[in-house]
Amino acid sequence: MICRLARRHGYSIARQAAVRTAIALALVASSLGCARQASVETGPRPTPIPRARVALAPATPGSTWERIATPETAGYSSARLADLHRYVGGLNTTAVLAAVGGRVLFEHGPLDSLSYLASVRKSILAMLYGNYVEDGTIDLERTLEDLGMDDVGGLLPIERGATVYDLITARSGIYHPASNPGDNTADAPERGSQRPGEYFLYNNWDFNAAGAAFELLTGRDIYDALQTDLAVPLQFEDFDRDRQQKSGDTDRSRNLAYHMWLSTRDMARIGLLMLRDGTWGGEHVIPRDWARRIHSLVTPLSGMNPARMRDEDHGYGYMWWVWDGPAATGAFEGAYTGMGAYGQYITVLPALDMVVAHKTAIPPEVHTGWDDYEGILTRLAEARCGDSC
Repeated sequence: MICRLARRHGYSIARQAAVRTAIALALVASSLGCARQASVETGPRPTPIPRARVALAPATPGSTWERIATPETAGYSSARLADLHRYVGGLNTTAVLAAVGGRVLFEHGPLDSLSYLASVRKSILAMLYGNYVEDGTIDLERTLEDLGMDDVGGLLPIERGATVYDLITARSGIYHPASNPGDNTADAPERGSQRPGEYFLYNNWDFNAAGAAFELLTGRDIYDALQTDLAVPLQFEDFDRDRQQKSGDTDRSRNLAYHMWLSTRDMARIGLLMLRDGTWGGEHVIPRDWARRIHSLVTPLSGMNPARMRDEDHGYGYMWWVWDGPAATGAFEGAYTGMGAYGQYITVLPALDMVVAHKTAIPPEVHTGWDDYEGILTRLAEARCGDSC
């Protein structure tokens, strides 16, 4: 059940199989554990997305979210959403919110509780970069040598040539130990063997150094920027600056992990901002071109490392996972997601004008893995009934 997410974050090398039909997913029985099984490839079968009888005008949340009282008015089946509630109730999910056109279509669990976002923090950092890249405060072509950035035991000469751009696209070629676990460094090539910019590896050293570079270049604490640049303009309902705290082992690396604690309903606001190309209520919160750029493919599925990741559904952009290959059809065409360990997700489905925020805020021995979460996404897509509602 947890295999795919666990593997992506370095917890397992195995993968459960999934058989795709049009947009549905057959879940693998939990008794299979994390044993890698043979995949059954049916090929992409894009299904037309039903159009709603009456399109609702787009909405932007104010102090609270507006809700869709009758799903059929937005082109969704009440009965299928009721089935989704039963499905989610059987998972380890703490809370999930799906919004269509800026209004809440589906909600389950306590949406207001704050909890750890794990690696979704990286996708949010990518957003924070935007205003500072646009005004020239951050030059993505600056190298670590230019910035005077080093680490415990020193970086190699070839590593010092990595740029800020290489960090935020996970292509630095630097395989120095990170201050926190949860990545694919166990699969890293030898240090110094890869030139910066030429090899993708999901590596927490890159992401933590990207946070350090942001603070060095802007002169701002990441959490202060999170508050002023996102929480305030998006009118977060539950933001608590005091809950945000860095962590990590400084004997391994100087660059700490900038962990974030947000509520599910505020995570959904972040997803909606991305869906709206950085615009909120007619105002540009982050530059439109930047919002589009960070979920564009930098590393396609065919270039993912280690090679076993090429059997999955995602390439990589600027700290966002991007659907690519046969899976990027129908409801998942143009889709992208932030994902974090244990069951943290912010997903944008442009084909449905939908954002989904999900979290599992319970002890780390309990997960909501990717296969279960994908079950939520496919059931949401299948609940679309359009004119036939």
